[in-house]
Amino acid sequence: MGFFTDTSVCIGCKACEVACKEWNAVPADGLDLLGMSFDNTGQLDANSWRHVAFIEQTVPSAEGPETPGDIRWLMMSDVCKHCTHAACLDVCPTGSLLRTEFDTVIVQADICNGCGYCVSACPYGVIARREGDGRVWKCTLCYDRIGDGLRPACATACPTESIQYGPLDELRERAQARLEQLDRPEARLYGHDPDDGVGGQGAFFLLLDEPEVYGLPPAPVASTRDLPQMWKRAGLAALTMAAAVAVSFLGRRP
Repeated sequence: MGFFTDTSVCIGCKACEVACKEWNAVPADGLDLLGMSFDNTGQLDANSWRHVAFIEQTVPSAEGPETPGDIRWLMMSDVCKHCTHAACLDVCPTGSLLRTEFDTVIVQADICNGCGYCVSACPYGVIARREGDGRVWKCTLCYDRIGDGLRPACATACPTESIQYGPLDELRERAQARLEQLDRPEARLYGHDPDDGVGGQGAFFLLLDEPEVYGLPPAPVASTRDLPQMWKRAGLAALTMAAAVAVSFLGRRP
C-alpha cells in the first residue's frame, strides 16, 4: 500500500498537515513563517510528518526579459517515501524500524535508542530526532487506521484528492493515466519506478518541474545498497588474515 500525490491539483491548504498532527498527536511546529513564504514547517522532521511546500516561480514573459512575467505557485505535500529498499531499516541496530504487512516502514518508538543512524542513512532527509525526546519519528502511513480498513488521515482530509492512497500497482496505473491526461511537457512522475535507486517509493509524486525545484534528490540511491558486497569482502579479508596467521604459526614449528 502507498501514496500517490498529484501536485497538479494541490492547493496548499495544509489540511493534510493538520489531519496528520491531530490523528497522530504530533507536536505543533509553532507559527515561524520562513521568510516571505506561507510555508511554516519548511521540511519534514520529527514534528512534521507531512510538509506542504510552497514554491513561487516567475514565468518568463513572451515579450522578452525586460517585461515582468506571470507568477505561478507550485504546491507539494511531501511525506516519507516508505522505500522498497529502505536504508534506514538496514542500519537500525535495535529493530525499532520495521517493515509492516502493508510493505510500509514504521518506527517503534518504545525501542528506539536515538542513535541517529537512520537519520544519516535516509537519502531524502526524512527522518529526524525529536528535540527533548531524542528518539526518531516519521510518517507511519497511519498504520493503525489502515489496519482497520480506513484511509490515512492526510488522504482522508485532502479536499482535492491530491493525496491518493491504495495498492501501489493501482496507483502507478492511475498516475500514468493522469500524466497522459495532463499532456504537459514539464510534468513527470517521481519515485514510481521499481528499478530506481531505492527499489521504488511507497509514496511517489506527479511533479510539474524538476525534482530539485521541490527539494527532492534527482536520483536517490539507498546509502546501504553496497552493504552485502562490503560484508562479503570484509569476510573474505578476515578469512585471508586468519589463514595467514595460521600459516605463520605453522611455519614456526620445529
